[in-house]
Amino acid sequence: MSVNIVSKVQNMVSSDIGIDLGTANSIVYVRGQGIALNEPSVVARNVNSRKILAVGIEAKNMLGRTPGNIEAIRPLKEGVIADLEIAEEMIRYFIQKVHSRGKLMRPRVLVAVPSGITEVEIRAVKDSAERAGAREIKLITEPMAAALGAGLPVEEPIGSMIVDIGGGTTEVAVISLKGIVEWRSIRTGGDSMDAAIERFIKRSYNLLIGPRTAENIKIQVGSSFPLAQELSLDVKGRDLNTGTPKSIEINSEEVRQSLQEPITTIIETVRNTLERCPPELSGDLIDHGIAIAGGGALLRGIDQSIAQETSLPVSIAEEPLYCVAKGTGLALEGMDLIDSL
Repeated sequence: MSVNIVSKVQNMVSSDIGIDLGTANSIVYVRGQGIALNEPSVVARNVNSRKILAVGIEAKNMLGRTPGNIEAIRPLKEGVIADLEIAEEMIRYFIQKVHSRGKLMRPRVLVAVPSGITEVEIRAVKDSAERAGAREIKLITEPMAAALGAGLPVEEPIGSMIVDIGGGTTEVAVISLKGIVEWRSIRTGGDSMDAAIERFIKRSYNLLIGPRTAENIKIQVGSSFPLAQELSLDVKGRDLNTGTPKSIEINSEEVRQSLQEPITTIIETVRNTLERCPPELSGDLIDHGIAIAGGGALLRGIDQSIAQETSLPVSIAEEPLYCVAKGTGLALEGMDLIDSL
């Protein structure tokens, strides 16, 4: 039986699924369909009965707004599983939502994980996916998946650098000949930026805001590099002096100031990776530059900030939020490729 026929038969009875299991959002790629799901990595549960009430966007809408008997949980912290039971329920929900009921077999699943993941954390990911209904589980590192999804020439003897800024972690890697030559993984990302904004507003305005408001500030007026026209936004929260609701106006210059620490940490990680890169591959980066992926790539001016500090050309990948998921999809198209990466 030819390879093509075998592949068609397998697709009829099962599905291959790639999962970018992110701290903030989980994105699922189904072989032959493309991106099939993009939802927040949040689960809402009844505290008393421990019954799962909602997963994904519906659960995220409950964050900070739940009564005492309902808790909204993010089962991943800094890129890895922090709550095994809740993560299993979330992965099961995602798999069941995209896996066709007409398929006769459970799906094969490829999960993207941080490059600095420990053996214990690897076991947690595999156990969660297996109990959630996966027939076979394989892992791929996030920077490799991001590089594939960004269209970098990972199979060629050319140095390529990817900076994947996710919700919980930032992955920086230099890749050549299907392998990661040099890498760094830090637990600083979009969540760290949100927390920095919360602290700044609390310290500067004595105003308490939640993570969702901080994230919205980052999206609406956040930047890492001076803007041609600075932006402003009305922010609502609770006055810490009076305990009553209060509204203030914040501008992009203030937000940029609040983001200085996490941005500096990310840039220093890029510089440290470059310093340890073999000289032959460093020369390649002068020509090919650095690609930025992940949700953090959407922060205004992040490419300019990294370019200024490294003196290298920097580009933002097409659809940066989907790079890791698209990379798992490309790997799924040839399962043999996964083992060679």
